[in-house]
Amino acid sequence: MTIRVMLVDDQVLLRTGFRMVLAAQPDMEVVAEAGDGVEALQVVRSTDVDVVLMDVRMPKLDGVEATRRICAEQDPPKVLILTTFDLDEYAFSGLKAGASGFMLKDVPPGELLAAIRSVHSGDAVVAPSTTRRLLDRFAPMLPTTGKEPRHKELERLTEREREVMVLVAQGLSNGEIAARLVLSEATVKTHVGRILTKLGLRDRVQVVVLAYETGIVRAGGHG
Repeated sequence: MTIRVMLVDDQVLLRTGFRMVLAAQPDMEVVAEAGDGVEALQVVRSTDVDVVLMDVRMPKLDGVEATRRICAEQDPPKVLILTTFDLDEYAFSGLKAGASGFMLKDVPPGELLAAIRSVHSGDAVVAPSTTRRLLDRFAPMLPTTGKEPRHKELERLTEREREVMVLVAQGLSNGEIAARLVLSEATVKTHVGRILTKLGLRDRVQVVVLAYETGIVRAGGHG
């Protein structure tokens, strides 16, 4: 199955570089490009796209708002935010807007390709340790009031599911969680699936954000 990728970046040179890397892959095809968020939204509505590589700083409509609007579309593609170290806060906002993960723009090609495949399969946060570092840094910026309804949702979880949620939020993979809790990886995957269903969340990224918002996990990664 070919992964249909869309490149969204206001720098033509960067798009060209990414397109060359992706074009060399037998399982990927660049089906569309856009130079700003407004154009990206228009293209997504008229093109079959599986994964969007989204820059954050662009004219007309930035990548965070574009991500929010794309993820609100019916049957939206997965969005992978591309950021730089000095724009971490944009990446965090992008995750809250619905992105499935983020990578640094200078990531080695192999890691970028693996990230696209991972996001497309929908089975994991991209670079969990990086996600955790980012959340550790920006957790203090999260609102601390008006979150009671989200706390109420957490009451639906069993004690074991809550345990698994904390470990997901700390950036552990299913395999690492299985080892920590002495469970099979399949059992952990089942728990994660139930957590997503009970809390009405789309993927592990949203689990991480909710865990920080509700205070289950504090900055520093400890529950």
